[in-house]
Amino acid sequence: MTTAQVFAIAGPAMVANLTTPLIGIVSTIAIGRLGDPTLLGGVAIASVVFDCLFWLFGFLRMSTLAFTAQALGAGETGELRAILIRGLAVAAAIGIALVVLQMPLAAILFGAMGGSEGVTRAAKIYFDIRIWSAPLVLANYVVLGWLVGQARATLALGMQIAINLINVAATALLVFDFGIAGAAIAAVGAEAAGLVLGVLIARGISRGYPAVSRAALLDRTKLLRMLAVNRDILIRTASLIAAFLFFTAQGARHGDVTLAANAVLQNFLLVSAFFLDGLAHAAQQLCGRAYGARDRGGFTSATRLVISWGFGFALAVTASYALFGHVLIDIMTSSEEVRRSARDYLWLVTLAPVLGVFAFAYDGIFIGATWAREMRNLMVLSLLIFLGAWLALRSFGNAGLWGALLVHYAARGGLQALRYPAMLRKSFGPPPSG
Repeated sequence: MTTAQVFAIAGPAMVANLTTPLIGIVSTIAIGRLGDPTLLGGVAIASVVFDCLFWLFGFLRMSTLAFTAQALGAGETGELRAILIRGLAVAAAIGIALVVLQMPLAAILFGAMGGSEGVTRAAKIYFDIRIWSAPLVLANYVVLGWLVGQARATLALGMQIAINLINVAATALLVFDFGIAGAAIAAVGAEAAGLVLGVLIARGISRGYPAVSRAALLDRTKLLRMLAVNRDILIRTASLIAAFLFFTAQGARHGDVTLAANAVLQNFLLVSAFFLDGLAHAAQQLCGRAYGARDRGGFTSATRLVISWGFGFALAVTASYALFGHVLIDIMTSSEEVRRSARDYLWLVTLAPVLGVFAFAYDGIFIGATWAREMRNLMVLSLLIFLGAWLALRSFGNAGLWGALLVHYAARGGLQALRYPAMLRKSFGPPPSG
Protein backbone atom coordinates (compact mmCIF):
# COMPACT_ATOMS: atom_id res chain seq x y z
CA MET A 1 0.00 0.00 0.00
CA THR A 2 1.22 3.52 -0.81
CA THR A 3 0.44 7.06 0.27
CA ALA A 4 -0.90 7.75 -3.24
CA GLN A 5 -3.46 4.97 -2.82
CA VAL A 6 -4.55 6.39 0.54
CA PHE A 7 -5.10 9.89 -0.82
CA ALA A 8 -6.74 8.70 -4.03
CA ILE A 9 -9.63 7.78 -1.72
CA ALA A 10 -9.15 10.10 1.26
CA GLY A 11 -8.71 13.26 -0.85
CA PRO A 12 -12.10 13.11 -2.64
CA ALA A 13 -13.82 12.12 0.63
CA MET A 14 -12.35 15.18 2.37
CA VAL A 15 -13.47 17.49 -0.45
CA ALA A 16 -16.99 15.99 -0.40
CA ASN A 17 -17.15 16.46 3.37
CA LEU A 18 -16.23 20.13 3.00
CA THR A 19 -19.18 20.79 0.66
CA THR A 20 -21.76 19.36 3.09
CA PRO A 21 -21.93 22.39 5.47
CA LEU A 22 -22.93 24.57 2.49
CA ILE A 23 -26.44 23.09 2.68
CA GLY A 24 -26.92 24.16 6.29
CA ILE A 25 -25.38 27.59 5.67
CA VAL A 26 -27.60 28.36 2.66
CA SER A 27 -30.71 26.98 4.37
CA THR A 28 -30.01 29.14 7.44
CA ILE A 29 -29.45 32.28 5.34
CA ALA A 30 -32.49 31.69 3.08
CA ILE A 31 -34.89 30.83 5.94
CA GLY A 32 -33.42 33.59 8.09
CA ARG A 33 -34.23 36.20 5.43
CA LEU A 34 -37.93 35.31 5.71
CA GLY A 35 -37.85 37.14 9.05
CA ASP A 36 -39.66 34.53 11.15
CA PRO A 37 -37.46 33.05 13.92
CA THR A 38 -39.82 30.09 14.41
CA LEU A 39 -39.10 28.99 10.82
CA LEU A 40 -35.35 29.13 11.45
CA GLY A 41 -35.78 27.16 14.67
CA GLY A 42 -38.02 24.67 12.87
CA VAL A 43 -35.53 23.91 10.11
CA ALA A 44 -32.74 23.66 12.70
CA ILE A 45 -34.64 21.08 14.78
CA ALA A 46 -35.84 19.14 11.74
CA SER A 47 -32.30 19.05 10.30
CA VAL A 48 -30.97 17.57 13.55
CA VAL A 49 -33.75 14.97 13.48
CA PHE A 50 -32.89 13.91 9.93
CA ASP A 51 -29.14 13.99 10.57
CA CYS A 52 -29.55 11.51 13.44
CA LEU A 53 -32.21 9.43 11.66
CA PHE A 54 -30.21 8.97 8.47
CA TRP A 55 -26.88 8.65 10.32
CA LEU A 56 -28.42 5.68 12.14
CA PHE A 57 -28.63 3.86 8.79
CA GLY A 58 -25.11 4.77 7.71
CA PHE A 59 -24.34 1.05 7.93
CA LEU A 60 -25.72 0.79 4.38
CA ARG A 61 -22.75 2.76 3.04
CA MET A 62 -20.22 1.19 5.38
CA SER A 63 -21.17 -2.45 4.83
CA THR A 64 -21.58 -2.01 1.08
CA LEU A 65 -18.14 -0.41 0.90
CA ALA A 66 -16.55 -3.21 2.93
CA PHE A 67 -18.21 -6.08 1.06
CA THR A 68 -17.39 -4.48 -2.30
CA ALA A 69 -13.73 -3.95 -1.40
CA GLN A 70 -13.44 -7.52 -0.09
CA ALA A 71 -15.01 -8.97 -3.26
CA LEU A 72 -12.64 -6.87 -5.37
CA GLY A 73 -9.64 -8.05 -3.37
CA ALA A 74 -10.77 -11.69 -3.67
CA GLY A 75 -11.23 -11.33 -7.44
CA GLU A 76 -14.97 -12.07 -7.18
CA THR A 77 -16.14 -9.58 -9.83
CA GLY A 78 -19.35 -11.58 -10.26
CA GLU A 79 -20.29 -10.68 -6.69
CA LEU A 80 -20.04 -6.90 -7.22
CA ARG A 81 -23.42 -6.52 -8.92
CA ALA A 82 -25.05 -8.76 -6.30
CA ILE A 83 -23.70 -6.59 -3.46
CA LEU A 84 -25.16 -3.46 -5.06
CA ILE A 85 -28.59 -5.05 -5.66
CA ARG A 86 -28.79 -6.51 -2.15
CA GLY A 87 -27.85 -3.16 -0.64
CA LEU A 88 -30.43 -1.28 -2.71
CA ALA A 89 -33.12 -3.79 -1.70
CA VAL A 90 -32.37 -3.28 2.00
CA ALA A 91 -32.26 0.51 1.53
CA ALA A 92 -35.64 0.46 -0.23
CA ALA A 93 -37.21 -1.66 2.53
CA ILE A 94 -35.95 0.61 5.32
CA GLY A 95 -36.78 3.80 3.41
CA ILE A 96 -40.35 2.71 2.69
CA ALA A 97 -40.79 1.67 6.34
CA LEU A 98 -39.70 5.15 7.48
CA VAL A 99 -42.23 6.77 5.12
CA VAL A 100 -45.03 4.46 6.31
CA LEU A 101 -44.18 5.12 9.97
CA GLN A 102 -43.72 8.87 9.57
CA MET A 103 -46.59 9.89 11.89
CA PRO A 104 -45.47 7.98 15.01
CA LEU A 105 -41.83 8.84 14.19
CA ALA A 106 -42.62 12.55 14.07
CA ALA A 107 -44.56 12.38 17.35
CA ILE A 108 -41.70 10.62 19.15
CA LEU A 109 -38.85 12.67 17.70
CA PHE A 110 -40.38 16.12 18.08
CA GLY A 111 -41.70 15.23 21.51
CA ALA A 112 -38.13 14.44 22.55
CA MET A 113 -36.75 17.68 21.04
CA GLY A 114 -39.00 19.83 23.23
CA GLY A 115 -39.29 22.87 20.92
CA SER A 116 -41.92 25.58 21.27
CA GLU A 117 -45.30 25.14 19.60
CA GLY A 118 -44.40 27.46 16.69
CA VAL A 119 -40.98 25.87 16.11
CA THR A 120 -42.41 22.36 16.26
CA ARG A 121 -45.17 23.28 13.81
CA ALA A 122 -42.61 24.62 11.34
CA ALA A 123 -40.37 21.58 11.83
CA LYS A 124 -43.33 19.28 11.17
CA ILE A 125 -43.95 20.95 7.80
CA TYR A 126 -40.33 20.29 6.85
CA PHE A 127 -40.45 16.73 8.20
CA ASP A 128 -43.65 15.76 6.37
CA ILE A 129 -42.04 16.56 3.02
CA ARG A 130 -38.43 15.53 3.56
CA ILE A 131 -39.30 12.09 4.99
CA TRP A 132 -40.20 11.09 1.41
CA SER A 133 -36.50 11.36 0.58
CA ALA A 134 -35.68 8.45 2.95
CA PRO A 135 -35.57 5.69 0.28
CA LEU A 136 -33.53 8.00 -1.96
CA VAL A 137 -31.01 8.97 0.74
CA LEU A 138 -30.46 5.36 1.82
CA ALA A 139 -30.12 4.17 -1.79
CA ASN A 140 -27.51 6.89 -2.34
CA TYR A 141 -25.60 5.58 0.69
CA VAL A 142 -25.43 2.18 -1.01
CA VAL A 143 -24.28 3.56 -4.37
CA LEU A 144 -21.63 5.76 -2.72
CA GLY A 145 -20.33 2.81 -0.68
CA TRP A 146 -20.26 0.63 -3.81
CA LEU A 147 -18.23 3.22 -5.73
CA VAL A 148 -15.70 3.88 -2.95
CA GLY A 149 -15.39 0.12 -2.34
CA GLN A 150 -14.05 -0.18 -5.89
CA ALA A 151 -11.63 2.73 -5.29
CA ARG A 152 -13.72 4.93 -7.61
CA ALA A 153 -13.66 7.75 -5.11
CA THR A 154 -13.61 10.51 -7.74
CA LEU A 155 -16.95 9.29 -9.14
CA ALA A 156 -18.36 9.12 -5.61
CA LEU A 157 -17.07 12.66 -5.02
CA GLY A 158 -18.79 13.91 -8.17
CA MET A 159 -22.07 12.30 -7.13
CA GLN A 160 -21.93 13.71 -3.60
CA ILE A 161 -20.99 17.21 -4.73
CA ALA A 162 -23.81 17.12 -7.31
CA ILE A 163 -26.33 16.24 -4.56
CA ASN A 164 -25.03 19.03 -2.31
CA LEU A 165 -24.89 21.73 -5.00
CA ILE A 166 -28.35 20.88 -6.36
CA ASN A 167 -29.66 21.06 -2.80
CA VAL A 168 -28.02 24.45 -2.24
CA ALA A 169 -29.28 25.92 -5.54
CA ALA A 170 -32.82 24.52 -5.17
CA THR A 171 -33.05 25.77 -1.57
CA ALA A 172 -32.04 29.28 -2.62
CA LEU A 173 -34.69 29.24 -5.38
CA LEU A 174 -37.60 27.59 -3.57
CA VAL A 175 -37.50 28.99 -0.04
CA PHE A 176 -38.72 32.46 -1.02
CA ASP A 177 -41.79 31.03 -2.79
CA PHE A 178 -42.62 28.08 -0.54
CA GLY A 179 -40.99 28.97 2.79
CA ILE A 180 -39.73 26.09 4.94
CA ALA A 181 -41.48 23.62 2.62
CA GLY A 182 -39.20 24.84 -0.17
CA ALA A 183 -36.10 23.76 1.77
CA ALA A 184 -37.59 20.29 2.23
CA ILE A 185 -38.59 20.02 -1.45
CA ALA A 186 -35.03 21.01 -2.40
CA ALA A 187 -33.60 18.18 -0.26
CA VAL A 188 -35.92 15.59 -1.82
CA GLY A 189 -35.17 16.79 -5.34
CA ALA A 190 -31.42 16.79 -4.77
CA GLU A 191 -31.43 13.21 -3.46
CA ALA A 192 -33.59 12.08 -6.40
CA ALA A 193 -31.22 13.71 -8.90
CA GLY A 194 -28.24 12.16 -7.09
CA LEU A 195 -29.77 8.69 -7.26
CA VAL A 196 -30.46 9.00 -11.00
CA LEU A 197 -26.84 10.06 -11.52
CA GLY A 198 -25.58 7.24 -9.26
CA VAL A 199 -27.63 4.58 -11.06
CA LEU A 200 -26.35 5.79 -14.43
CA ILE A 201 -22.75 5.64 -13.16
CA ALA A 202 -23.30 2.17 -11.67
CA ARG A 203 -24.84 0.88 -14.92
CA GLY A 204 -21.85 2.14 -16.89
CA ILE A 205 -19.36 0.52 -14.52
CA SER A 206 -21.17 -2.82 -14.23
CA ARG A 207 -21.51 -3.45 -17.98
CA GLY A 208 -18.33 -5.49 -17.93
CA TYR A 209 -19.35 -7.53 -14.88
CA PRO A 210 -20.93 -10.99 -15.15
CA ALA A 211 -24.73 -11.21 -14.86
CA VAL A 212 -26.14 -12.07 -11.44
CA SER A 213 -28.19 -15.23 -11.13
CA ARG A 214 -31.18 -15.38 -8.77
CA ALA A 215 -29.40 -18.09 -6.75
CA ALA A 216 -26.30 -15.91 -6.31
CA LEU A 217 -28.38 -12.88 -5.36
CA LEU A 218 -30.33 -14.83 -2.73
CA ASP A 219 -27.35 -16.79 -1.41
CA ARG A 220 -28.43 -17.50 2.17
CA THR A 221 -24.93 -17.37 3.71
CA LYS A 222 -24.13 -14.01 2.15
CA LEU A 223 -27.52 -12.55 2.99
CA LEU A 224 -27.22 -13.59 6.64
CA ARG A 225 -23.67 -12.21 6.84
CA MET A 226 -24.81 -8.89 5.35
CA LEU A 227 -27.70 -8.64 7.81
CA ALA A 228 -25.47 -9.54 10.79
CA VAL A 229 -22.87 -6.92 9.84
CA ASN A 230 -25.57 -4.30 9.26
CA ARG A 231 -27.18 -5.09 12.62
CA ASP A 232 -23.89 -4.72 14.48
CA ILE A 233 -22.95 -1.46 12.77
CA LEU A 234 -26.47 -0.14 13.49
CA ILE A 235 -26.03 -0.82 17.22
CA ARG A 236 -22.54 0.72 17.09
CA THR A 237 -23.88 3.87 15.41
CA ALA A 238 -26.82 4.14 17.82
CA SER A 239 -24.35 4.06 20.73
CA LEU A 240 -22.28 6.82 19.11
CA ILE A 241 -25.36 8.97 18.47
CA ALA A 242 -26.48 8.43 22.08
CA ALA A 243 -23.17 9.84 23.35
CA PHE A 244 -23.46 13.02 21.25
CA LEU A 245 -27.15 13.54 22.07
CA PHE A 246 -26.34 13.14 25.78
CA PHE A 247 -23.53 15.68 25.41
CA THR A 248 -25.90 18.18 23.75
CA ALA A 249 -28.66 17.63 26.32
CA GLN A 250 -26.29 18.10 29.27
CA GLY A 251 -24.82 21.22 27.67
CA ALA A 252 -28.33 22.68 27.43
CA ARG A 253 -28.77 22.22 31.20
CA HIS A 254 -25.87 24.60 31.82
CA GLY A 255 -27.81 27.50 30.26
CA ASP A 256 -28.26 29.19 26.90
CA VAL A 257 -24.81 30.80 26.84
CA THR A 258 -23.03 27.50 27.51
CA LEU A 259 -25.23 25.72 24.97
CA ALA A 260 -24.35 28.34 22.35
CA ALA A 261 -20.64 28.14 23.22
CA ASN A 262 -20.70 24.36 22.88
CA ALA A 263 -22.43 24.70 19.50
CA VAL A 264 -19.62 26.99 18.34
CA LEU A 265 -16.93 24.61 19.60
CA GLN A 266 -18.60 21.59 18.01
CA ASN A 267 -17.80 23.21 14.65
CA PHE A 268 -14.13 22.70 15.58
CA LEU A 269 -14.83 18.99 16.04
CA LEU A 270 -16.59 18.96 12.68
CA VAL A 271 -13.60 20.42 10.83
CA SER A 272 -11.17 17.85 12.26
CA ALA A 273 -13.69 15.11 11.42
CA PHE A 274 -13.61 16.17 7.74
CA PHE A 275 -9.97 15.11 7.49
CA LEU A 276 -10.02 12.09 9.78
CA ASP A 277 -13.22 10.72 8.23
CA GLY A 278 -11.63 10.98 4.78
CA LEU A 279 -8.75 8.81 5.98
CA ALA A 280 -11.26 6.39 7.54
CA HIS A 281 -12.82 6.00 4.07
CA ALA A 282 -9.39 5.08 2.74
CA ALA A 283 -8.93 2.53 5.54
CA GLN A 284 -12.29 0.93 4.76
CA GLN A 285 -11.44 0.41 1.08
CA LEU A 286 -7.75 -0.52 1.36
CA CYS A 287 -8.16 -2.77 4.40
CA GLY A 288 -11.29 -4.35 2.92
CA ARG A 289 -9.51 -5.09 -0.36
CA ALA A 290 -6.48 -6.55 1.44
CA TYR A 291 -8.78 -8.59 3.68
CA GLY A 292 -10.56 -10.03 0.65
CA ALA A 293 -7.22 -10.89 -0.97
CA ARG A 294 -5.96 -12.44 2.31
CA ASP A 295 -3.01 -10.01 2.05
CA ARG A 296 -1.74 -9.55 5.60
CA GLY A 297 1.12 -7.28 4.53
CA GLY A 298 -1.18 -5.00 2.54
CA PHE A 299 -3.62 -4.84 5.46
CA THR A 300 -0.99 -3.84 8.04
CA SER A 301 0.63 -1.42 5.59
CA ALA A 302 -2.71 0.34 5.01
CA THR A 303 -3.24 0.48 8.79
CA ARG A 304 0.15 2.12 9.38
CA LEU A 305 -0.30 4.67 6.57
CA VAL A 306 -3.79 5.73 7.64
CA ILE A 307 -2.78 6.14 11.30
CA SER A 308 0.44 7.99 10.42
CA TRP A 309 -1.30 10.45 8.13
CA GLY A 310 -4.11 10.77 10.66
CA PHE A 311 -1.68 11.97 13.31
CA GLY A 312 -0.10 14.35 10.78
CA PHE A 313 -3.44 16.01 9.99
CA ALA A 314 -4.51 15.96 13.64
CA LEU A 315 -1.37 17.74 14.81
CA ALA A 316 -1.78 20.38 12.09
CA VAL A 317 -5.42 20.98 13.07
CA THR A 318 -4.53 21.09 16.78
CA ALA A 319 -1.80 23.65 16.12
CA SER A 320 -4.22 25.75 14.04
CA TYR A 321 -6.78 25.73 16.84
CA ALA A 322 -4.15 26.67 19.43
CA LEU A 323 -2.93 29.60 17.29
CA PHE A 324 -6.15 30.84 15.70
CA GLY A 325 -8.97 29.34 17.80
CA HIS A 326 -9.81 32.64 19.49
CA VAL A 327 -10.09 34.36 16.12
CA LEU A 328 -12.36 31.61 14.76
CA ILE A 329 -14.63 31.90 17.80
CA ASP A 330 -14.96 35.66 17.24
CA ILE A 331 -15.89 35.04 13.59
CA MET A 332 -18.57 32.48 14.48
CA THR A 333 -20.38 34.53 17.13
CA SER A 334 -20.78 38.23 17.91
CA SER A 335 -21.97 37.65 21.50
CA GLU A 336 -19.29 38.56 24.03
CA GLU A 337 -20.79 36.20 26.60
CA VAL A 338 -20.67 33.27 24.20
CA ARG A 339 -17.15 34.22 23.08
CA ARG A 340 -15.88 34.24 26.66
CA SER A 341 -17.52 30.93 27.44
CA ALA A 342 -16.18 29.27 24.29
CA ARG A 343 -12.64 30.48 24.99
CA ASP A 344 -12.78 28.91 28.45
CA TYR A 345 -13.13 25.43 26.90
CA LEU A 346 -11.07 25.95 23.75
CA TRP A 347 -8.01 24.23 25.25
CA LEU A 348 -10.04 21.04 25.67
CA VAL A 349 -11.26 21.14 22.07
CA THR A 350 -7.70 21.50 20.75
CA LEU A 351 -6.94 18.04 22.18
CA ALA A 352 -9.83 16.35 20.33
CA PRO A 353 -8.16 15.89 16.90
CA VAL A 354 -5.17 14.01 18.34
CA LEU A 355 -7.33 11.90 20.64
CA GLY A 356 -9.67 11.16 17.73
CA VAL A 357 -7.05 9.70 15.36
CA PHE A 358 -7.35 6.12 16.62
CA ALA A 359 -11.14 6.43 16.89
CA PHE A 360 -11.58 7.35 13.21
CA ALA A 361 -8.75 5.21 11.82
CA TYR A 362 -9.71 2.01 13.63
CA ASP A 363 -13.37 2.54 12.76
CA GLY A 364 -12.30 2.43 9.12
CA ILE A 365 -10.02 -0.57 9.64
CA PHE A 366 -12.63 -2.59 11.55
CA ILE A 367 -15.34 -1.78 8.99
CA GLY A 368 -13.07 -2.75 6.09
CA ALA A 369 -12.41 -6.12 7.71
CA THR A 370 -16.10 -6.43 8.74
CA TRP A 371 -15.09 -6.92 12.37
CA ALA A 372 -18.54 -5.51 13.10
CA ARG A 373 -19.35 -7.53 16.24
CA GLU A 374 -16.17 -6.30 17.93
CA MET A 375 -16.90 -2.73 16.83
CA ARG A 376 -20.37 -2.98 18.32
CA ASN A 377 -19.18 -4.33 21.66
CA LEU A 378 -16.34 -1.83 21.99
CA MET A 379 -18.56 1.13 21.10
CA VAL A 380 -21.15 0.14 23.70
CA LEU A 381 -18.32 -0.16 26.24
CA SER A 382 -17.02 3.27 25.16
CA LEU A 383 -20.48 4.75 25.76
CA LEU A 384 -20.51 3.30 29.29
CA ILE A 385 -17.01 4.71 29.90
CA PHE A 386 -18.21 8.11 28.65
CA LEU A 387 -21.18 8.08 31.05
CA GLY A 388 -18.92 6.98 33.90
CA ALA A 389 -16.45 9.76 33.11
CA TRP A 390 -19.30 12.31 33.08
CA LEU A 391 -20.47 11.10 36.50
CA ALA A 392 -16.93 11.43 37.84
CA LEU A 393 -16.36 14.88 36.29
CA ARG A 394 -19.79 16.51 36.46
CA SER A 395 -18.82 18.61 39.48
CA PHE A 396 -16.55 20.54 37.06
CA GLY A 397 -19.60 21.68 35.07
CA ASN A 398 -19.20 22.15 31.33
CA ALA A 399 -15.45 21.54 31.52
CA GLY A 400 -16.22 18.13 32.99
CA LEU A 401 -18.67 17.46 30.16
CA TRP A 402 -16.00 18.23 27.56
CA GLY A 403 -13.53 16.13 29.52
CA ALA A 404 -15.93 13.18 29.40
CA LEU A 405 -16.30 13.61 25.62
CA LEU A 406 -12.50 13.50 25.24
CA VAL A 407 -12.44 10.34 27.37
CA HIS A 408 -15.01 8.89 24.94
CA TYR A 409 -12.76 9.71 21.97
CA ALA A 410 -9.79 8.07 23.69
CA ALA A 411 -11.81 5.02 24.76
CA ARG A 412 -13.22 4.43 21.25
CA GLY A 413 -9.82 4.39 19.61
CA GLY A 414 -7.87 2.92 22.50
CA LEU A 415 -10.11 -0.11 22.94
CA GLN A 416 -10.01 -0.87 19.21
CA ALA A 417 -6.21 -0.45 19.15
CA LEU A 418 -5.91 -2.96 22.00
CA ARG A 419 -8.22 -5.41 20.23
CA TYR A 420 -6.57 -5.01 16.81
CA PRO A 421 -3.62 -7.48 17.26
CA ALA A 422 -5.95 -10.31 18.33
CA MET A 423 -8.30 -9.66 15.41
CA LEU A 424 -5.36 -9.54 13.01
CA ARG A 425 -4.17 -12.96 14.20
CA LYS A 426 -7.71 -14.35 14.04
CA SER A 427 -8.20 -13.16 10.46
CA PHE A 428 -4.74 -13.75 8.97
CA GLY A 429 -3.08 -16.20 11.34
CA PRO A 430 0.20 -15.59 13.20
CA PRO A 431 2.72 -13.25 11.53
CA PRO A 432 5.37 -14.92 9.37
CA SER A 433 8.56 -15.73 11.26
CA GLY A 434 11.28 -13.14 10.98
